[in-house]
Amino acid sequence: MSLDAARAVADAVLWEGYLLYPYRASSAKNQIRWQFGVLGPPRADRGGIAEDPSLHCDCLLLASGASTVQVTVRFLQLVRRQLEQLRDGQHVPVDSITAGGATLLSFDEATDCELTYGPFAPADLRTGQTLPIVIPAAVDDEDIADSDGTVIGRTIRSRDALSGTLQLSADVVGNAASGGQTFRLSCTVSNTHPDPVADRDRASAVSMIGPHLLLQIVDGAFVSLLEPPATLEAAAKACRQSRCWPVLAGAPGATDVMLVSPIILYDYPAVAPESAGALFDSTEIDEILTLRVMTLTDDEKAAARATDPAAAAIIDRCDAMTPETLAQLHGGLRSPHAFDEIPTFGTPDPLGNPDTPWWDPGVDASVSPSTDAVTIDGVRVAKGSLVRLRPSRRADAQDLFYDGQQARVTSVYSDVDDNVHVAVVLTDDPAADLHEWYGRFLYFAPDELQPLDLEPADTYGADTYSADPHSADTYSADPHSKENRP
Repeated sequence: MSLDAARAVADAVLWEGYLLYPYRASSAKNQIRWQFGVLGPPRADRGGIAEDPSLHCDCLLLASGASTVQVTVRFLQLVRRQLEQLRDGQHVPVDSITAGGATLLSFDEATDCELTYGPFAPADLRTGQTLPIVIPAAVDDEDIADSDGTVIGRTIRSRDALSGTLQLSADVVGNAASGGQTFRLSCTVSNTHPDPVADRDRASAVSMIGPHLLLQIVDGAFVSLLEPPATLEAAAKACRQSRCWPVLAGAPGATDVMLVSPIILYDYPAVAPESAGALFDSTEIDEILTLRVMTLTDDEKAAARATDPAAAAIIDRCDAMTPETLAQLHGGLRSPHAFDEIPTFGTPDPLGNPDTPWWDPGVDASVSPSTDAVTIDGVRVAKGSLVRLRPSRRADAQDLFYDGQQARVTSVYSDVDDNVHVAVVLTDDPAADLHEWYGRFLYFAPDELQPLDLEPADTYGADTYSADPHSADTYSADPHSKENRP
């Protein structure tokens, strides 16, 4: 289960940047490929025609005598797609062929490669092991037929041999609380292509593209390097990473799988359930990118379809998208700490659930910025109150222009740290009503305001905050606050 969930994210990482919008071969940003973390041939990085030939990661694992570790290396390999047209019985290389009303182009593709090593007992890796990575060269051909079935050419797909190594070692860094041992597992993947390369195209042909590792442990557990337990903080800080980033992966809370990614991720990354499929350009928002694809002209879509079968699939999927699927891309509200331990604060929330987290919208039901108030210099200030601005915190250079200005309070807020913020609009601003309607306010701390009214214009018997942090009746509008409400 954990490995399957991790693979979904690993596939997204693997194909990220494969093709970029507008998915045409003629687009400048699709002329120089590929994506993150390419392992180029040795010494080619010195000439600027390829990236570094290796990546390295350290990670921590808790193991017993029965524990085993399995390592899967995954990457893309470049595939040259060359079209050849049949002329007088001879196949002649061409840039494009039109068959059955569709145009095909000569262009580079990629195929995924995966090699699995192990299982290994962590103790057996203490002396280190160097394992070969071997991908043989291959050539495949496929006939191209016209609409009447006549063969008019062929597609030649060729790929060069790749060679590399996976180096594994493990060191004991401490004893586990469970009675086992804590190991630091080191993994290094290197491109060892033996021949020199002359240019970027040749370097790409023998590179490992988008390389990453999936580590799986049986009868043991990996340790989060982002949030290690206190007893392993020093060991986690001592772990070394080069051109990769190891995170816990799979089902949230599981510790049996680690993804070593070429891009920075958080623990338990996941593909958004709203996503309708791969777009390869995920630095963009799916909804925006999908809408952009839908606005391409027919000629632009035809050019994308001719570029790559994967691009054609994206165009077809976007064209066939229903309003319901498109609306789903608008996203959803999820907590970034959904799997954290939910804190309780001892004060029942408005929903009647003592375990409801602070970010639940129902918790804020008793908070009303338009009716809440704050006490400043003994005066209750709320919506409608007039105040004089006395900026003192200098958060913005424009504060200098507000000094001494008269303003009208529009609302009073309290954040989750119990800090009070007063929203105002300038009374002399001709656009004050427009700002208030649109919700564009200036925000000041209570100690930056001088009350001009003895009482606020609007009073609703709402919560009142004290501007004096030492006041005995200071409290927070947060119903889960540790402070006792009066």
